Amino acid sequence: MAFEKEFLNETNRRIETAHDRIIHCLDQLNEEDIWNRSHPNVNSIGIILNHLCGNLRQWIISGIGGAEDIRNRPLEFKDEVKSSKGELLAKFEKTISDCKGAIESFDPSKILEVRRIQGFDRTALRAIYGTITHLEFHAGQIIYITRLLIGDQYKLRWVPQTKE
Repeated sequence: MAFEKEFLNETNRRIETAHDRIIHCLDQLNEEDIWNRSHPNVNSIGIILNHLCGNLRQWIISGIGGAEDIRNRPLEFKDEVKSSKGELLAKFEKTISDCKGAIESFDPSKILEVRRIQGFDRTALRAIYGTITHLEFHAGQIIYITRLLIGDQYKLRWVPQTKE
């Protein structure tokens, strides 16, 4: 059971790290930047955040935590659903908090139980692992888009302090 507990603890550390990286970017952007699309086929940071909230809610809060699945995936990608930076941030913060709560309250002995999520039969382990990978992938996209948008004005979150 030690592995399962450590896996769940690491999951919440990964959620927190991705959250912090995304917030670091949002703090450097204005409302216009968040909804900027460099091309009609490229998602804005706002769209990516809406998508992450839907995905995390469906896979972790609902699929792992047992909450009702209320996801409307196509709506996540609509430009017409532009909320303010504050509203988007509050939605993201609530989603992250609920995810961490779902992971904290999850029974580690059920890590290999199969669950039906988004039409797929997945073990809880696979669902969590895949969702965290997805979160980290989109966090990297948000960092990249932020750096493209603000260029030299981008403030690094961490700078190496030792030669290695």
